[in-house]
Amino acid sequence: MSIYNQNDSFPAGRIEHLSINSKLLKDNPLNDPHLRQVPVYLPFGYDKAQSYPVMYYLAAYTNSGEGVVQWRAFGESIPERLDRLIGDGKMGPTVVVFPECFTRLGGNQYLDAPAMGQYASYIHDELIPLVEQKFATKTAAKHRAVLGKSSGGFAAIRFAMDFPGHWGAIANHSGDAGFDLLYRRDFPAVADILAQFNGDTEKFIKRFWQAKKVMGSHILAMMHLCMAATYDNEMVLPFNLETCELDQVRWQKWLLHDPVNRVGQSIDALQQLNGLYMDCGFRDQYFIHYGMRQLSKKLEKAQIEHTYNEFNGTHSGIDYRLDESLPYLYEKIK
Repeated sequence: MSIYNQNDSFPAGRIEHLSINSKLLKDNPLNDPHLRQVPVYLPFGYDKAQSYPVMYYLAAYTNSGEGVVQWRAFGESIPERLDRLIGDGKMGPTVVVFPECFTRLGGNQYLDAPAMGQYASYIHDELIPLVEQKFATKTAAKHRAVLGKSSGGFAAIRFAMDFPGHWGAIANHSGDAGFDLLYRRDFPAVADILAQFNGDTEKFIKRFWQAKKVMGSHILAMMHLCMAATYDNEMVLPFNLETCELDQVRWQKWLLHDPVNRVGQSIDALQQLNGLYMDCGFRDQYFIHYGMRQLSKKLEKAQIEHTYNEFNGTHSGIDYRLDESLPYLYEKIK
């Protein structure tokens, strides 16, 4: 713990690293590692003779499982937050897994994608069974939760939709939704960036990783390439790089992945959850609050019980919202 951490009075859990050699990620299209080290939080007093509910925390774009558990200035790391919430009696002892899924494209949406790799199947078919083999976790789906922010929040709701019977509860913090408002406004800026590389995406990616300083505008372009690789069958953007005209065929492939557009086909799956928590800042700089509102209204119309809250905040610096979602999830899966 940091010498400036205010939680020193609370008993500290510990982080162990689980090594996984994924057959599903081997020979993935981006040549990303198939051997991963996954941080796992074990609460204070962890006893193999007991069994604990388990949560999976999915990192946001540009972050990773290892990055999430590290010390941070001016705030708590997630392990420190768990120590405080458990020590304060806000939630009970819980095992928390931080899947390591960082990629050459700067992050992950955690779906099975031909141009990225089988990350959803890797988590469901390889990581979850290994965690339940190595650690004292309850094995029934009703004792298992998934949560995340931004890309991680998007993946949490998609896991509930796409893998019914695997999760007891989820929490979606400012997860990607409402793609028309979220992504399209940045297409001209991305086109301008890639024009500097004559539209050669591989050249751009190579230069990105060679650069001594990474510019924010280049992260924006990389993020859109990551989305294209996830939502389409290849890493091609859904607009003309010269004129920025929308390619309707490719754009429809993106829209098919928007959680707002998938509620209707996922009602049975979502009804299997014991808890569905969502929130978003009403000053989100990516305008995700509009997509989240649409998603909440779709869920309400489908009579899917859920909690949706908005707060006075942006897309940044919102880890404090975990004080709401972590105890909520614990109550649903304990």
